[in-house]
Amino acid sequence: MRIAIAGGHGQIALLLERMLVDAGHEALGIVRNPAHVRDVEATGAKALVADLEHWSDDDLALELRGYDAVVFAAGAGARSGGERKFTVDRDAAFLLADAAERMGIDRYVMISAQGADAYDRVAAVLPARDDNSVFQIYLRAKAEADASIRARGFRWTIVRPGTLTDRPGQGLVAVGDSLPHGSIPRADVAAVVMHSLLDGTAVGRQFDLTSGSAPIADALDAITIR
Repeated sequence: MRIAIAGGHGQIALLLERMLVDAGHEALGIVRNPAHVRDVEATGAKALVADLEHWSDDDLALELRGYDAVVFAAGAGARSGGERKFTVDRDAAFLLADAAERMGIDRYVMISAQGADAYDRVAAVLPARDDNSVFQIYLRAKAEADASIRARGFRWTIVRPGTLTDRPGQGLVAVGDSLPHGSIPRADVAAVVMHSLLDGTAVGRQFDLTSGSAPIADALDAITIR
């Protein structure tokens, strides 16, 4: 498969790129900063410098020609304000979807956030008043991006991980429509995304993801047949 990953320099994306390449597939990491190209290429993936806050869907679509799937792993980052939660975490996901549709790419995997739909409607507005308001805007941006992807004609999968950690991946997870808040290594999130892409599992499914007791392939198979 040929898979393009928005937010290609993020920690999950770099892990996913290496996993895909090691499995014999082609990965393209889309990055905003040219200084990040070397890190992406070190995984064996190709890199595309494209600022998704300013590119058009026409320009991005041309770069996606020949790809089989897209993954949205981009985020504005912890130090960004409320405005960029919308322009990156939401609007860039729309842009990737628009470009994929133009190229006839029907597989879209979204890395979202656990609890996104439960954002505080009062606090999740601009201008952000405090750190909690910024976080609520982040959840709103994720929820609105997810809703847009669900409403399109993609073979979509929406992965909503809990708190991300840098612990080594265990290959054991819990998935469900709504799980108690938990944590999960970034490596296990990347592995879940890879299995979903390569095995064609969890299509049309949105699920919370935390560490658990089920092997990844078994967990995704179970949620696929529900």
